[in-house]
Amino acid sequence: MDIFNRKINFDALFKFSHITPSTQQHLKKVYASFALCMFVAAAGAYVHVVTHFTQAGLLSALGSLGLMIWLMATPHSHETEQKRLGLLAGSAFLTGVFDTQLTIEKAENGDKDYIWHCVDLFLDFVTLFRKLMMILAMSEKDKKKKK
Repeated sequence: MDIFNRKINFDALFKFSHITPSTQQHLKKVYASFALCMFVAAAGAYVHVVTHFTQAGLLSALGSLGLMIWLMATPHSHETEQKRLGLLAGSAFLTGVFDTQLTIEKAENGDKDYIWHCVDLFLDFVTLFRKLMMILAMSEKDKKKKK
């Protein structure tokens, strides 16, 4: 198959009428949570840069990982929704601190390409979010198998 001669249906990009209302609500929650993570990570980066409150890069990374593991171990239910959002936000805060420390190190070593550093941050968060979604999906699949 020649990839340059493929026809792409651009109309499909703008057709959302086939998505059920419950899936639309789900997508709203997914992207609202993602926006929350980005905001909280930016707050973590700000706290790190301005106050030097958190100086331990490795501890930030381990703390973020620990919160992610705790999040994975917490079952999804209406009762645990706020707790799980808090764990996600805490992990995002510490991830923002850790990524900021990496960016500072690059800048201090002469790499001042802020646009590429922004791409790095964005890709880090998207990758983290995707991995979290895959882990949560596998966890839900395992729970359904056990039932």
